[in-house]
Amino acid sequence: MLTINETVIPEGDAELGDNLLYYDYNIDHLLSLEAKGLTMEDEGYISAFRSFEGEVYENYIYEKLLRFATNEPKIKSFIIKGPHKHRTRAQSDALSVSWKGQIIYRARHKEIGEFDGLLFTDKELYFVEMTLVKSVSNLKKRLRKKRALLEVLFPRYTVKALLVLNEGATGTSDLPPYASVWLTKPYSARHILDRLSTKSPRAPMIRVQSAKIAHAEELKIASFKYYSTLSWMLRSLRAKSPIDMDFFNRGATQRYHDIYTKVYVGYLSVEDFKTLAPEAKFEGSNATRVVVAIEKDHVGGYFLTYFVRHSSKKLDNITLTGSTVRTEKKDPFGITLTEMNHLDKVMDESFLLTLPELRILEDKIKNQSFIKNS
Repeated sequence: MLTINETVIPEGDAELGDNLLYYDYNIDHLLSLEAKGLTMEDEGYISAFRSFEGEVYENYIYEKLLRFATNEPKIKSFIIKGPHKHRTRAQSDALSVSWKGQIIYRARHKEIGEFDGLLFTDKELYFVEMTLVKSVSNLKKRLRKKRALLEVLFPRYTVKALLVLNEGATGTSDLPPYASVWLTKPYSARHILDRLSTKSPRAPMIRVQSAKIAHAEELKIASFKYYSTLSWMLRSLRAKSPIDMDFFNRGATQRYHDIYTKVYVGYLSVEDFKTLAPEAKFEGSNATRVVVAIEKDHVGGYFLTYFVRHSSKKLDNITLTGSTVRTEKKDPFGITLTEMNHLDKVMDESFLLTLPELRILEDKIKNQSFIKNS
């Protein structure tokens, strides 16, 4: 097992030279706020600066881990990204590095997962999360998804997570056992912003030479067909009415559930859904049905969630809590909309759920717990 502690990676960025200046940053908005006279006393500026600082922190830790990996005997390979790699286009149904230098996995033309860093030992695969968030409690869902995806792509490895956080971050005691934490001293990116904004000369990029450096697109991964698996999950779940709970509770099913974040089980008629959620907005809607899915929450249970496509690019995600209707507008170019397009071709009338069947479905998932699978 790889052990990472506070003494492994020294503080400071002197050994990095000007490498941090070679990463991609979008600072136009931040500089425009400064031009207007906004400072750290203004909320809008604070938000923009923290976002930028988070990017710099990720790159700073990546540079540190790259150097650590070259000297750690237990690490066999480390995926190269950012300015250390020549720019390439991300590949479909493959792990690759995007044009912006990020390690990602794409299904067709949609991004499924992004990894701040990936390193391999003989038997373990660590994905790295570097973040300046004050609390990591809300990261559990993201960690589950990334771990599940890597377990499918690299079945012979034990997949673990390494979180690199600033001191003072809360929620670390509630992280799952596969996640370890490395805490750093408070980090400031002000000097990087000053250098970028003044466009001062940069020292040449320091390139780390090591036989351990690996390229994402050269890794051998197991086959994973995103949309074919989505169809298989749907048909298998509905093998029994309203749901096959034996299939639902299988470890493999739950792993895919983590990747997709929700599993689709059928659809309701718009008329039936309106009886459940009379406050839901349907003015000007062309929706012909409401897709039903089961989603995992953060604390160990499941809930039903509903997707209403009002038009080709307008998709609402609706959740019901008692008489409260919460509506979230989905990205018109996001993965969920492409899933809806796929389901339109797959779900015929046999996937219609009646209201009595929906109530049975609710009762069946109410007492289910996925803690053992997390």
